[in-house]
Amino acid sequence: MSSTSTAPALRFERVANEHPSSTAERAEVHANPGFGKHFTDHMVAIDWTIDEGWHDARVVPYGPLQLDPAASVLHYGQEIFEGLKAFRHADGSIHTFRPERNAARMQHSAARLALPELPTTDFIESLRQLVAVDGDWVPSAPETSLYLRPFMISNESFLGVRAAERVAYYVIASPAGPYFQGGVAPVKIWLTTRYARSGPGGTGAAKCGGNYAASLLPQKEAQANGCSQVLFLDGATETMVEELGGMNIFFVHRDGSIVTPALTGTILEGVTRESIVQLARDAGHQVTERTVTIDEWREEAASGEITEVFACGTAASVTPISQVVSESFTIGDADAPAGTVTMELRQALTDIQYGRAADTHGWMTRLDA
Repeated sequence: MSSTSTAPALRFERVANEHPSSTAERAEVHANPGFGKHFTDHMVAIDWTIDEGWHDARVVPYGPLQLDPAASVLHYGQEIFEGLKAFRHADGSIHTFRPERNAARMQHSAARLALPELPTTDFIESLRQLVAVDGDWVPSAPETSLYLRPFMISNESFLGVRAAERVAYYVIASPAGPYFQGGVAPVKIWLTTRYARSGPGGTGAAKCGGNYAASLLPQKEAQANGCSQVLFLDGATETMVEELGGMNIFFVHRDGSIVTPALTGTILEGVTRESIVQLARDAGHQVTERTVTIDEWREEAASGEITEVFACGTAASVTPISQVVSESFTIGDADAPAGTVTMELRQALTDIQYGRAADTHGWMTRLDA
């Protein structure tokens, strides 16, 4: 199941949607896209079997999948996914951000879930192929993009507990506005003390649905307490800060240094996280990846040692955190404004993504060329 192969790159066939959305329908969606609510006219599909490897790559009309009731994904959750965005630049061109890193992370996730690894060239080509037919769906308004969702499922029909020998890979796309309804504004987050997202030796470092399913109940708990997201501690000691339900977390200190929890195998290795680390260092900040305990956060926020906290991820970009709420204590002030360092890093990231600043790291890949 290696990502390296001597086989030639896949050739994609295209089947056009006979009833594509009209210009007016797309414009209506672009006026208020929300997040993950509307989908483009086409999707990518590629099949894999243990005998043939990856084959039958195609772009087809967006529509329901047909699965046998015994498809192993429905019973054993053997699936993974990725998330990245296509950005419209001022000249009308369409670019995506560090897709090779998403491809590598999907390969890592596939290895952990006993799924085949899709080669990087085929992963990126699948994005190009979808944008080639649905490029008009990429919005151009500020803070908008086309969210790309590659995913892989085991679709072999059997009920034995083993790795599937038939798999399908898909890419769907959805116009996206700001992830949080309030836009770029500080958010309150809920610290769960009764649930864990992952544990040592588990699937925490893989981007698979089971990790997110485990976060849904505490996410409801967060919303019931007036919070936008849930924060998880480590499952072993319940003392170390790990990540939010779908984002990594950063702490800005009084001297301008920045700390983020180290990747221990239970935290998802975020592409945005990696990029923020680099951009912060470019801006002269000392960035340290290490263990951060919840007690340290409480004490250093109270003393003024920690001056800003923010989260980051593909969907939400960089989001300032104003307050942490738990059953027994709070950290921070719900009315605190977004921090200067937080917003400077967010600006640096989005300026590169939208083509407003030089891409000195070679992070952007054009999809419509």
